[in-house]
Amino acid sequence: MLSAPEALTEEEQEELRRELTKVEEEIQTLSQVLAAKEKHLAELKRKLGISSLQEFKQNIAKGWQDVTATNAYKKTSETLSQAGQKASAAFSSVGSVITKKLEDVNIRSIQHSISMPAMRNSPTFKSFEEKVENLKSKVGGAKPAGGDFGEVLNSTANATSTMTTEPPPEQMTESP
Repeated sequence: MLSAPEALTEEEQEELRRELTKVEEEIQTLSQVLAAKEKHLAELKRKLGISSLQEFKQNIAKGWQDVTATNAYKKTSETLSQAGQKASAAFSSVGSVITKKLEDVNIRSIQHSISMPAMRNSPTFKSFEEKVENLKSKVGGAKPAGGDFGEVLNSTANATSTMTTEPPPEQMTESP
């Protein structure tokens, strides 16, 4: 391989210049042909109604199809599927244990552990009662015939305790 033009004769240099010019002209001609082909391609696509968006969608679909056909994708998909099945089974068993524990707890004892008077004396309840009274006075003005909030609450609490201690009417049996 020669690196310096001085190592070439004048005749060899002239021959290389002619070849260089010829190659450059061929490249220019090929570029023009390529541009004409691309223009023709665009015209054909326009006549067929193929838009850039449709092409993009087709390219994405083809790329996705190529990805899903690879061994790496298949192995990863299989591994994730197995992991999902195992996680599902684990969550199911945890759910079953929690359900069983909740069934074992007597929920009625929790409901009756907080008495109504104790709740009424709590700061949270007092604050809530004040806000309801303020809202009631803004909306309704004077006290309605039904009584104040405390009376309504007490009557509701009494009705609730009566319902829990007496059996429902359909469970009562009459003696013939």
